[in-house]
Amino acid sequence: MRALYFLASFTVLLVAGLLLILFSYDALANPLVVIVAVLIPAGLSLGLVGKYLPAIEKGYLAFVVIGLAAIAVTRFTGPSGLATAVLAFVHSVAGLLIFFLPIRAVARGEAGKDLIGVTIGGGLIGLGGIALAFLKSGSQLLFFSADFVFAILAPLLLLMALAFAWGFVKGLPEI
Repeated sequence: MRALYFLASFTVLLVAGLLLILFSYDALANPLVVIVAVLIPAGLSLGLVGKYLPAIEKGYLAFVVIGLAAIAVTRFTGPSGLATAVLAFVHSVAGLLIFFLPIRAVARGEAGKDLIGVTIGGGLIGLGGIALAFLKSGSQLLFFSADFVFAILAPLLLLMALAFAWGFVKGLPEI
């Protein structure tokens, strides 16, 4: 099942990248993009939880499914503040798992040190996501103006993909 989580996540990441190439950053304005984009950290974190915390995999899967449903419902029917809070909560839990589970696995000797690439990729995309969230809210994070965020987003996505690829291929070859 773990491989399916990773496959779903990377498939959405590939499709998202292709959509950005075809439609530029204007595609990010579509409310469906937010819902589908949650599948990326959800799938990655589910795969990591399945590998390194199998005792909570079913409970976490339930959290992800309920979270995705809540994001979809609030995105179209709820007040925008609630929609943002639900999205931030679900995304943050998944992001923190992507960041910290590889560190924990390496520290315990459960994975090769190269799995830290997943942590680096998670940190990079987290930084980009936080900057985009600040722009969406009408403010900016530190010196991250809209022009700056959009200038670094593509290279950031490339570095994230390379870090994920390195981390998963070298640090977790038995997916």
